[in-house]
Amino acid sequence: MFLQFLTPKFDPSLEQEYENESIEEGTSRMDENDEEFRPFIRRLPEFRFWFKATSATAISLACSLFPLFDIPVFWPILVVYFVVLFALTMRRQIQHMIKYKYIPFDIGKTRYSKKSST
Repeated sequence: MFLQFLTPKFDPSLEQEYENESIEEGTSRMDENDEEFRPFIRRLPEFRFWFKATSATAISLACSLFPLFDIPVFWPILVVYFVVLFALTMRRQIQHMIKYKYIPFDIGKTRYSKKSST
C-alpha cells in the first residue's frame, strides 16, 4: 500500500518512452492537452491509504487478543516469504535502475583522489 501511495498513477518515464516510439514510427498526434499542467496524481489516494492502514492495524490488534490466531511459524519460511515479496514488489524499480544505469552502491564507480598540494 505504501509503494502504491508513493508512486504516480501515470509513470512519466513510461509515457515518455511511448511518445518517443510513436514519434519514430510517425504515429504521434498533437493534442491541445499536451501543454497542460498535470499535477502528481497518486496511484492510491491518501484517504484509502489511511483507511486500509488503520483497518489492518485494528484487525491485527484484534487477532492478537485471541490464542486461536497464535500460530507457530518456522522462521526460515518468513525469511523466504520476505525475500519473495521484496523481489516481486521491487522488480519494476530495479529494472528501471538497471535501464538507466543507476548504481546505488559504490561497486564499479570511478573514484577520484584528492590532489596533494605540494
